[in-house]
Amino acid sequence: MSLEVTGQEAWEWFSGAPLRILITLVAAVVVRGLLVRAIRGFVERAASGRLAGERHRQRTLTLGSLLRSIVTFTVSGIAVLTIMAIIGIPLAPLLASAGVGGVALGFGAQSLVKDFLSGVFMILEDQYGVGDVIDTGEAVGTVEEVSLRVTRLRDAQGVVWYVRNGEIIRIANRSQGWSTATVDIPFSYREDVDRVGGIIRDATAGMADDEEWSGALLDPPRLLGVESISGGTVTMRVLARCAPDEHWGVQREIRRRVKDAFDREGVDGPPFPPVTTA
Repeated sequence: MSLEVTGQEAWEWFSGAPLRILITLVAAVVVRGLLVRAIRGFVERAASGRLAGERHRQRTLTLGSLLRSIVTFTVSGIAVLTIMAIIGIPLAPLLASAGVGGVALGFGAQSLVKDFLSGVFMILEDQYGVGDVIDTGEAVGTVEEVSLRVTRLRDAQGVVWYVRNGEIIRIANRSQGWSTATVDIPFSYREDVDRVGGIIRDATAGMADDEEWSGALLDPPRLLGVESISGGTVTMRVLARCAPDEHWGVQREIRRRVKDAFDREGVDGPPFPPVTTA
């Protein structure tokens, strides 16, 4: 038996199924490349826009990654099914088996699907972004990364938390909109309330004009009045509306300024509790 193959025979063989498979693969690579390039260009323009903030940029990049994954999965699936049809593999029994297996896999991967769907809605609704301080119920910290399955955040002690998106029931975002600085200032019951109130107002009045704090303060600090009277101590409350997550520094600065003013004006602080000895 002769094993010699002429060029005409080789071309006839190649021009059949192998050529169609090659064309399918090349077409799949080209289509995916064009779609991914279009998505990447759109994402780069949207993320680098003049008005794009960090949250908008992170949301746009995450959506771009999701779209590229969908494109890759869809194009690859169509290419594989097309090649199987060219080879002659019957697709009906295979698809039926895949449907049964998909149902079984779906029951076993409900939590994974829940994580992905929750991640998609969190990204679309812009519930939080990188740099935000959030409370997920399980952990409180600064968001370092947002993916479709998990959210990574770091708490005040430096501990990194990985929270599954599907397990987040509620989210408290402390970095959106504005925050409130609340400071309770105690002093002796013997002091004149009106005099002390005037000292507190004068001490905090200049913060809104201070270059260091003008960006953190949205409104000048307001003295609300006497908050409580207990055990020889009068407590007055100061309230200030601040930029997101800036209230900690504003509270410390208000206490420092009031303390310096009390020292200058000779305002007595709250009485020390009695010291008992055994």
